[in-house]
Amino acid sequence: MEETTMEEGDYNRDMEVSPALIAVHPSQYSVAVAVGSDLRVFDLQGGCPVSLVDDTSEPLHKDSIRAIHYGAKKGNLFVSAGDDKLVKIWNTNSWRCICTVSSEKRVSAVAISNDGLFVCFADKFGVVWVVDLDGLHENQTSPSMKKAVPILAHYCSIITSLEYSPDGRFIVSADRDFKIRVTVFPKKPLDGAHEIQSFCLGHTKFVSCLAFVCASDYPEGFLLSGSGDSTVRLWDITSGSLLDTCEVGAEVISIMEEAFIPTSLGTCSSTKLLWMVTGISNLQGFDFTSLARVKVVSGFDKTNPDSGELDPIVLEDNDIPHGMQLLEKLQGSASIEKAVISAAAETVKTTMRNTLIKKQYSADKREFRKRGRNDRKIKK
Repeated sequence: MEETTMEEGDYNRDMEVSPALIAVHPSQYSVAVAVGSDLRVFDLQGGCPVSLVDDTSEPLHKDSIRAIHYGAKKGNLFVSAGDDKLVKIWNTNSWRCICTVSSEKRVSAVAISNDGLFVCFADKFGVVWVVDLDGLHENQTSPSMKKAVPILAHYCSIITSLEYSPDGRFIVSADRDFKIRVTVFPKKPLDGAHEIQSFCLGHTKFVSCLAFVCASDYPEGFLLSGSGDSTVRLWDITSGSLLDTCEVGAEVISIMEEAFIPTSLGTCSSTKLLWMVTGISNLQGFDFTSLARVKVVSGFDKTNPDSGELDPIVLEDNDIPHGMQLLEKLQGSASIEKAVISAAAETVKTTMRNTLIKKQYSADKREFRKRGRNDRKIKK
């Protein structure tokens, strides 16, 4: 399939759409959905919608949210960031914004260190920044303003995903040019991260997502990566060795109807539920401007095909934890007609493709777009 050529003058930010995102608390205490600039959270413990509290001069987000992430262990922190160049750090006990960080460029990925002391985020120019959370307190009532410091640079592509290894020793980044980079996370990250552990190379198209799977005898975990080349790959990050490859089209059995195309997945280790969302912002031709449809799969962690465990099944809306009340909050409406999902499916496909595949420009336009890049700036 040929990529559509796009000139600089054809680009229209008002028509840009963003995929819906979902994130689940590590202990499934809450679940969050972002679509466009709207951040929606439901308290699974209390069984009620969450009202976010943001006392900054620029409350919440003004543009599309591109990344959301819970803290890895206790889940006391939550980060949201996106096209408004704001990184917001939330206390998940009170759901109050305790810190806002301004980015120079739009943000494409975020991660929280395992000890909860640092937040990293990547911008559209391929630079990874780190924020020191020292001095922040869970019970503070007024948000702090923090300044980010570059920790990783010299990327030539947009970073699509950031993840810390389960033991916290490494930070892993994936980009739109099929590369996965494993970097040693230093004891003093504000001084930069200069030691590369490995590169995990093998994908032939963009890497869209990263996740770790853990084993008791291997605390650093194994890395899973998904890509536009229709493969899911398993890696040993210490050596960068490829351990296994799953051809998605050949080996994966679909459990969803064709019209439901997940734009984001979320889960936690303590439950057997896989949370999914499909949707986009700026949906044209409908009565509403954005779409978010949440579905949940149970039994997806089946390990032995000969065991009596149930096969994965898609839960009915009423069987999802807190049912219609949860869907009302996360979707904006308790029910969405299948015809709407089907009609929006092609737009969802196009959105995901345009998000991850490089746009094509003429040589002159390409040089024009590079004018503000760090390596083009003249040092005085």
